[in-house]
Amino acid sequence: MTAALTAAWRARILAVASGVGAALAHPPFGLIVGIAAYGLLMWLSETDGPRPLRSAFFRGWLAGVGYFAVSTHWITEPFLVDAANQGWMAPIALLAMSGGLALFWGLAALLYRAADVKGPWRVLVFAGLLALCEWLRGHVLTGFPWNLPGESWRAGSAPSQMASVVGTYGLSWITIALGAGVALLWETGRTRVIGGVAIAATLAGLYGFGALRVAGAKPPGPDAPMVRLVQGNIDQKEKWRPENLDMVFSTYVRLSTRQAKVRPDIIVWPEGALPAVIDDLLAPGSPYAARLSDALQPGQTLMMGANRVGPGAAGGVDYFNSLVVLRREAPGLRVTGFYDKHRLVPFGEFLPLGDLATKLGIRSLVHMPEDFTAGPPPRPIQPEGVPALQPLICYEALFPGFASEGARRGGGRAQWLLNVSNDAWFGATSGPWQHLNIAAYRAIEEGLPIARATPTGVSTMIDAYGRPILGARLTLGEEGNIDVRLPPALARTVYSRFGDGGFAIMLLLSASIAVAGRRRRAR
Repeated sequence: MTAALTAAWRARILAVASGVGAALAHPPFGLIVGIAAYGLLMWLSETDGPRPLRSAFFRGWLAGVGYFAVSTHWITEPFLVDAANQGWMAPIALLAMSGGLALFWGLAALLYRAADVKGPWRVLVFAGLLALCEWLRGHVLTGFPWNLPGESWRAGSAPSQMASVVGTYGLSWITIALGAGVALLWETGRTRVIGGVAIAATLAGLYGFGALRVAGAKPPGPDAPMVRLVQGNIDQKEKWRPENLDMVFSTYVRLSTRQAKVRPDIIVWPEGALPAVIDDLLAPGSPYAARLSDALQPGQTLMMGANRVGPGAAGGVDYFNSLVVLRREAPGLRVTGFYDKHRLVPFGEFLPLGDLATKLGIRSLVHMPEDFTAGPPPRPIQPEGVPALQPLICYEALFPGFASEGARRGGGRAQWLLNVSNDAWFGATSGPWQHLNIAAYRAIEEGLPIARATPTGVSTMIDAYGRPILGARLTLGEEGNIDVRLPPALARTVYSRFGDGGFAIMLLLSASIAVAGRRRRAR
C-alpha cells in the first residue's frame, strides 16, 4: 500500500471518528469534550487530497455518517415492532438516514475548502458554513433538526441558556466555533494564543451568562395549576392488539384516579395513549365515554394525545394526530379544545411520493387506514380553566421557533408548552433521552415551562430554564404518574421576539470574514 493511499484511509477513518466524537457529546452520553471533534473535521477539510474539493466533501460526508449513525441509530426500532413485515427495512432506514443527512456535512466541508480562508479567524467561517448547513437540514424536505450541535449541552445547564438569546441554531454556531478553535491549539505562535484566549472567553461567557440567568429562577406559586402526567408503560407491540384496548384504557384510568394530597387540575395522557379513534370512544352510547366521565371529577381537565377523524376535502375522511382537551362538567364530558399536529413525520405519519412508495411495498408506520393529514399552522389554544398553551406533538418539539410561530401571527403568547410524544417507538435506546433534551431547548428558547408525557418514558415537567423539576420524572420502562405544579413563565426571551435574527448576524459575520480573507489574498 502506497504512502498516499495509507494517508487517504487514515483521513477517512479520522473523519468518521470526528463525527462519532461529536455525536457522543450529546445526551445521554454527555462527553462534552466531543465537541473538539469539530476541530478535527475542520483540519481534515483543509488537508489536501488528490482532488481537494472532492476529498473535503467526502471527508465531511463520512463525518456526518458517523455523527448521524450514532445520533439516529434508534431509527431501526420502529421497524422491529412489526418485525415480520417491516424488519427488513431497519438497516436500510439507518443507512438511508445517516447517509442522507450526512450530505449536509459534506456540503459544509466542500464550501469551507472552496473558501480557503487562512488564519485563526477561519474558525468562524467553518462554524458559519456548518451551522448554515445544519439550518438547511432543519428546513429542507420538511426538515429534520435532530441533535443540532448546539444541543450538545445538557438542557438546563449554564451554556444552554444562550439559546434564549440566539436560539439553538445560534448556539450551534458558537458550539462549532468553540470545538473548531481547539484545532488552533496545535498551531504555533500568535494563532495558538488567539485560540486559547478565544476558547477561554467563550466558555466564560457561556457559563457566566447562564449562571446569571438561572439565578433569578422562582418556584411555582401555591395557586399554580396542579398537573398530573400519566405514563402507562404499555409495550408498543401489545398496545395495538385489538383485544387489549380495555386493558390499555383501564391502565390509564387507574393511574389518573390515584388519590393525592392535592387534586390535579389537569391530567395529561401521552400521544397515542389509546389504540382507537377518539371519535369512536366518545360516541353516544360508548361505554368508554361513560367510564372516562366517571374517572374525572367536576372541573378537572383531561388532555390526551389521540387519533381524530374529520371530513375530507374530497368527500371522504381525514385522519389527524391530535391533542384533545376534555373537561368534566355536571352533565358529563365536554370537548373544550383540540390541536391537530401540523408537522408530520415523513414515512412515519405520511408517505412522500405515496403512490410510488406503496408500489414498492413501503408503508407508513401509522396504525391507520390512511396517512395522517397535517393540521393548520400552530397557534396557542386556551381551553376553559387552563392557562393558554402551545401543544407540540412528538416531532414538533424538534423545531426551534415552532412554538412562537402562533404568537408572531397574532395568536397571543402561550403560558406553557405541552409535548405529548410516543417515544415508545424508540425502544430502550438513547432516542428518548435525546428527545427529552431537544424538547427542553424549546422551553429555554421561549422562556416557558414544558410538560412532557410519553407512553413508556421519559415523562417529566421542565421549567422555563430547561431544567427537569427535581423528583418529577418517570424514566424508561416505568409505570406511574407525576403530580407537579406548573412552573411560572418568564418574560418573552430575545429569541421568542426576534427568532433567528441573532443567528443571521452570526452568519453575516462568518461571510464577512470569508470575503475579507479572499480579498486579502488577492492583494
